[in-house]
Formats: sequence, structure tokens, C-alpha cells
Amino acid sequence: MLSQIPRQLLQQQQRLTPQLIQAMDILQLNAMALEARISQEIDGNPALELLTPEDEGAESPSSEESLSEQKAEGERDLVVQEGDASDFERLDSLVREYDWLEDDFEYRGTKSRARGQEEADLKMEAMANTTARPIGLQEHLLQDWHLVEVDERTAQLGARIIDHIDETGRLTSTLEQIAEQIQPPPTSVEMEQALHCVQQLDPPGMGARDLRECLLLQLATRPGDNELERTIIEKHFENLQKNRLPAIAKALAADLEDVKAALQVIGRLSLHPGIDFLDRQAPPIVPDVIVEYNEQEDRYEIRLTRGNMRELRISPEFRQALERSRDDKRARDFIKQKIEAANAIIDAVKYRRERLLEVAKSVVEAQRDFLDRGEQHLKVLRMSDLAARFGCDPSTISRTVDEKYMQTPRGIYPLRRFFTGGTDAGNGEALGWDSIKAKVQEIVDREDKRNPLSDDEIVTKLKELGIEIKRRTVAKYRGQLGIPTARQRRQF
Repeated sequence: MLSQIPRQLLQQQQRLTPQLIQAMDILQLNAMALEARISQEIDGNPALELLTPEDEGAESPSSEESLSEQKAEGERDLVVQEGDASDFERLDSLVREYDWLEDDFEYRGTKSRARGQEEADLKMEAMANTTARPIGLQEHLLQDWHLVEVDERTAQLGARIIDHIDETGRLTSTLEQIAEQIQPPPTSVEMEQALHCVQQLDPPGMGARDLRECLLLQLATRPGDNELERTIIEKHFENLQKNRLPAIAKALAADLEDVKAALQVIGRLSLHPGIDFLDRQAPPIVPDVIVEYNEQEDRYEIRLTRGNMRELRISPEFRQALERSRDDKRARDFIKQKIEAANAIIDAVKYRRERLLEVAKSVVEAQRDFLDRGEQHLKVLRMSDLAARFGCDPSTISRTVDEKYMQTPRGIYPLRRFFTGGTDAGNGEALGWDSIKAKVQEIVDREDKRNPLSDDEIVTKLKELGIEIKRRTVAKYRGQLGIPTARQRRQF
């Protein structure tokens, strides 16, 4: 029989404070995004400001003692509170704007004009040094299309065609399908004429309907007549894809060396010109961590990059305003909220730096062989293992490395690159999957190009190195590395 007698249960629930939520949000920002976020926070909170070079060299309220005084005004550290419903109410107060204060109070801000101008100059400098937002391929094509001198009808049709070009540069719909969406309906001749004009845009290869047309469009922009290359693409494309050079030479009654030379020209054309364009437009990578080798001590030193970003602190003038508002509860509550919000940002930035430095040190410690000897020596490193070491959730490690880059003596790498699964080699050493990929690449690089290795033969070569993986895994890695099949790799 079911009972409906009410009972009281005592439960413990773990709830995230707004400060911790904010810390997790800031933790996953890269260096450039962090600077933008800090600039946004400074604009929205008069209690938060950047330390100037003069402030950094002198005794300032940013010391540990001053920070403790600031926290005494009501701010709490980044901890998880249990059963504290007020935290959710405080989250709302942390995101309020302060503009209304000027309407309700006489307060107009206490920063000096010189200090305000200096911070404005720093922001203008940061904006001037920020890379412009890269535009998408369609946006780029439309900008160029508006400069093309064509009649109004062709301009309309060309713009609609560009709407159906994907990021690779390929046309995703047929001209007939596009024409059905246009009123009055265009003729097939009008559509072909508009497409021909669109295909003259830069980068070469835009608006192609298949790979063959894409290559021909690019070939048309190269110097010389390229007659042999054009004939191979137009009439012997299947043999070209299967690397049947002798068959092409025989069909064209051409010398094999001439066919090989033509293949080299074709090989310099892009299969996805749109993606190549987007890659060229991508902003430069700004590393978050720098790793440098110390020869004297034979060790790697790790530091975080900061660029031109200054240290944050609570505005001394704003804290003085808090003292002057003791008799005005509403004004005092507002100022305390802004100081509390500013302290939360300062703590979150500090939390991010500490976590990022901890993870970076652990990565360098685990991947010392990679730094010393290269790609093939990348070891197994899992986020779950690092999380257990630090006593946190793997998602925290994931946020810490998300979109972060490490500059090493071997180049700049995403931090995620150093976290990989793997397998045990014959000597008991754990090798990461990326390390095995590097070995596959090395085996292919060293093969006899006139008699390239099959996937089964690559498996055998790896087994000789103590690495046992299946043929389908080799095929998968070969595909990820962009290595063609043995038949396609064969040189004549």
C-alpha cells in the first residue's frame, strides 16, 4: 500500500556561485578574447581599472593587504557554496549597468581627467592593434561582384548565384534550381552568362560545379597556354585521378616526361580554393603560453604571455567614494556591488592564469621527449589523468586548454594537441596516436616512390618498430594525413 505521509529529507546540494560561473567563462578565453572581455568589463564598471606603468612600480592598492580590505566589503573567493540561494540573486546584480546612477545621485565618477584620458588612450591603442574581423567567402565575393561592370539583370542573377557558393568555392545548387527562386524567371542563357561572370572573381575557381571545372577555371588564370594540362583534365580526368600516367601518355601520343611535367602543374592547383582563401584571411595566432629552453640548466621554462595587458585593480577613487557614502545606503550598496563585481573579475583572471600555468607545466613535463626530439615522441596524455592529479573535473582541464596555443622551440601548437590517447609500443612505452601518425608519415616519406608501400606493408613496418595497429587504422591515419593510396603515390 502506497503511503502519502509527508517526510522531511536533509540533502546537500552543490551549487555554483556566480563568481565561479564567471571564472569558468573567463577560463576558456584565449589571450585576445580575454583582453576584449577585460576592456568590456572596464567600460561597464567604474570600480575596475588597469594599472598604469607608474602604478606597477609603486606601492599600490593592488597588494595582498589591499585586496583583503576590498574583499572585506563583501566579496567572496571563488568557492562552491552549498544551499546559498542568495548567490543567484547576486548573479543578477553583477551584470547591472551603472548608467542609472547618474540619474538618481549626484555622483559623476571620481577618476581624474588625466587618468580617464590615459585609459582611453590604452583602449584606442588596443583597438588599433587588433586584427580586423576576417570576412567570409560569400561576403568577399559579393564585395567584388558589386565592382563588376555588368547590366542590372546580370548583377541580380550573379548575386543569387553567389548565395549558393559554399566555403570551398563550389556551387551547391544547379542553375535551374537557382533560377526557380528568381522572378521573373531567367533563361538558361542568362544564368550561364551570369555564372561565367561570377567565375571570373578572385580567388580563381569560384562557382565551379565540380572538381574538373574548378581546376580548369584555375588553369585559365595561369600564364601560358597550358594546352596539355587542359586536355588531360578535360578528356582524361579519371586516369588522372588514378595516377595512370602511362595510359594518358599513350592516349595523347605524348612523351611520359611531358605528362609528368603537366601533372606537376595540375598538382599546384587547389582542390578547395575557397577554404584556402579563408585560411589566408584567418587572423594570426597569438600564443597564450611560451616555452623556452634553458641550455645552462637543461630544462624548459614556461611563462604566460600578457602582451600589452595591464594588471587590474580596484579604483582607489571608487573605494574613497565608498567611504564618503556611509550615510547614503542606496549609493553605498551600489558602490559595494561594483567593487564586488570588479573583485570577481580580478579573481577570475587570476584563477585563469594559475590554472593555465599549472596545465602548461604539466604538459611540458609529460611531453619533454616531444620538445627534445619531435612529433614521433608525443606521449599519451589524457585530460582525465590531469584532472585527477589536480583534483578537478576533466571539463575544467578542457576549458583551460580550449582555443589556447603554446609557443615552443618547435613551433606554435594548440594546447589540445598535447592531449591524446595512444597504445603501448613493444618496449612498454606509451605512444600517442599523433606520434603513430608521424611514424606513418615518415615510413611513406622514405618509401621507394616507384614501388610505394601498401597499407598492409605499412602495418608490417610499424610492427617492426613495436607498434601493432590494424590495416584499417593505417588507412584512416593515411587519409587524415592527406596521403594518397599506393597507386596514386606511384611515380613513373
